[in-house]
Amino acid sequence: MDAPAQMGGVPRASGEPRGRRAHPRDHGERDVADRPWGPDRLTGRVQGSDLRELPAAPDAVGQPDAGCAHGRGDGADGPGYDRRDPCPYPQGAAAVTAILFRSARLVDGLADEPVDGIDLLVLDGRIAEIGPRLAPAPSGDAVVVDLGGLTLMPGLIDAHVHPTATEIIEDFQRPMPTTLRAHHAGVRLARMLRRGFTTVRDAGGADAGLRMATEQGLIDGPRLLVAGKALSQTGGHGDDRQVTDGDAPAGAYPGEFARIADGVEGVRLAAREELRRGADHIKICASGGVMSATDPVDMTQYADDEMRAIVAETASRRTYVMAHAYGPDAIVRAVRCGIRSIEHANLVDETAAAEVAAHDAWVVPTMVAYEGPEHLGRQAGVDEWRLAKNDEVRRAGLGAFAVLRRAGARIGFGTDLLGALEQMQPREFAIRAEVESAADIVRSATSVNADLIGRPGLGRLVVGATADLIVVDGDPLADVGVLARPEESLRMVVTEGRVRVDRMS
Repeated sequence: MDAPAQMGGVPRASGEPRGRRAHPRDHGERDVADRPWGPDRLTGRVQGSDLRELPAAPDAVGQPDAGCAHGRGDGADGPGYDRRDPCPYPQGAAAVTAILFRSARLVDGLADEPVDGIDLLVLDGRIAEIGPRLAPAPSGDAVVVDLGGLTLMPGLIDAHVHPTATEIIEDFQRPMPTTLRAHHAGVRLARMLRRGFTTVRDAGGADAGLRMATEQGLIDGPRLLVAGKALSQTGGHGDDRQVTDGDAPAGAYPGEFARIADGVEGVRLAAREELRRGADHIKICASGGVMSATDPVDMTQYADDEMRAIVAETASRRTYVMAHAYGPDAIVRAVRCGIRSIEHANLVDETAAAEVAAHDAWVVPTMVAYEGPEHLGRQAGVDEWRLAKNDEVRRAGLGAFAVLRRAGARIGFGTDLLGALEQMQPREFAIRAEVESAADIVRSATSVNADLIGRPGLGRLVVGATADLIVVDGDPLADVGVLARPEESLRMVVTEGRVRVDRMS
């Protein structure tokens, strides 16, 4: 029997076929407890599998793919990304059957404290065994990664991204061809992966084609869940027409973020169309927004019967609605109508927070979204009214965490960054550290977000879970700021058992 290989760059596993095969679309992971090997967090070995196929790796790591411009340097295009370098993992992955991580500091996405001296075995894309001093994989050919005390934790999940938002203000995006926008989105998604985000949820603008491109390895990015076009009422947050613009036809797509839909039948049809086109969930605008042209932040949007119609359509597809909502009135109306995910909620009060908790909903704050416009807004062409709205929600935002925690509401993790501000994504960790514990922030970006998006097999290191992992130099439960500095701390990114980023050498 051959000795286990050591990982520096990861070789293609013996007998691994070449080529590309897209795995079938999956709307959700089965709960870990439903799997035949059970959810035991520290013991047990996989007895079965429920795996999907991903693109195969090339003959050797470092061999560039003719169609890939991704790189892993720290160049001008942002931390962990330099388009000038060839992709070290063509089609975005290095494939091995088994990886044995040794001597890890384990942060499982659930507990308040890490556990030192832990081994973790990955078999066929899932976590097979966790515990001290594990035996090698049964086949004996596992790649061994000696972490020497580095932190092993779940891949990060960002539940509010806009890969297609190439400008800070939506108005500026209209002239851009869709194909050019898609290429920009691919670059943005590749950067997210290289910051440790292994799953991201689109909050309006991304379509099924981008998800398919990531599944097929054409975009070297994280797992992507898409909303399609957000739904907005006339004059709502997604209607970016100026006061001088004419009427839009029913169902029109203003810009690239949203479509206008009014009335019960209108919103029902719009939701059905977005779901037919492959949306994983539906986004609606339930209140005024910051960067929208004509609506005040505290404006409530969509009538109750319109929201209930949209919720009913998503329920028939076994999915859910996420709602942009800042003020307490908009939040209360949304959760009472069955909306699962409240985005932003900066102006939440005690009553609204209690309603969120009572209706078993989630809130996804996005604090970093307001920092960029505060400092760079005028330079980017943001007008004074939008800047005033941004200042209002920014000042209130940090206080919302205590209100939500007191009510027992579940708090997810999102960033909502537009245009060039996308590179500020990791800073959300540092901002939240001003008011939240490190353990709560880590859970928000891992297990809480996994439950929110309906993928309980993600966001936690337990036996049977999907092997989405990152290796970090530092302990995020002691200093969550290490996650805000991926260019310094991130050592490895693994998705479904495949190495996507390797900075261990």
